[in-house]
Amino acid sequence: MNTKEASSNEPRSTDHGPRTTSIRHPIIFVGAGPGDPELITVKGKKALEGADLIVYAGSLVPDPVLKWADPDAIKINSAPLALDEIIAMMCQGHEEGKRVVRLHSGDPSLYGAIQEQIAELEKRSVPYEIIPGVTAAFAAAAAMGQEYTIPEIAQTLILTRMTGRTKVPQSESLKSLAAHKTSMAIYLSISMIQEVSNVLQASYGENTPAVVAYRVSQPDQKIIHTRIKDLGEVIRREGITRQALIIVGRVLEVKEAGLEARSKLYDESFSHRFRK
Repeated sequence: MNTKEASSNEPRSTDHGPRTTSIRHPIIFVGAGPGDPELITVKGKKALEGADLIVYAGSLVPDPVLKWADPDAIKINSAPLALDEIIAMMCQGHEEGKRVVRLHSGDPSLYGAIQEQIAELEKRSVPYEIIPGVTAAFAAAAAMGQEYTIPEIAQTLILTRMTGRTKVPQSESLKSLAAHKTSMAIYLSISMIQEVSNVLQASYGENTPAVVAYRVSQPDQKIIHTRIKDLGEVIRREGITRQALIIVGRVLEVKEAGLEARSKLYDESFSHRFRK
């Protein structure tokens, strides 16, 4: 894929009408991060600042993230649009020589539905680039002061979701993944919280710590520590219906029980190429 045009120094147009230039810029998919506008990457921020047309996922990308955009840029909320409409809009902007940004929440590679958009762009030979973003599971870990991978406790993090209107492969059912008993962040499953709780109890045990992370990094963020058996009650009491993660795993016990296992990285008795 040739993305050489992205570095063009051609002056931006502010009228947003058809351009006379023959330059065509790649469509840029940008991960907006979990909501805090300062958690977008520097590269993503620069893409927004230079964009003429921004097609953003308005159901999840909060308005403050758009503060990085040029005031004259065209901003279109894709929440009510179908795939064909989104593709047509982006391709038209591309043909007119506009710098087009497709703005997704979190990281676009995770539950971002970008593969179907990429397939349509490739069918039309429209170049694109992807700028990654911070996903909510990592913003939640930062808010909790928590590591997901602790030696001898957990060395794997599973990011998954409960099957629902969008089906999950049978081999990746929550039940089969929970059997590993490792750190897990469950997306897009709050509406099925009691079923999630029942599945998790069978593998982790009902008293295993759990966290509900609601709208992490945003002003109304909530980090609720509870037990797996109480997940349903907590969600109902807090009135949470969307934009929340469920996090489980033995790593959450560390702050309660104290940390015994430590990494070799900073162990003074462990030599490696940088320390004898």
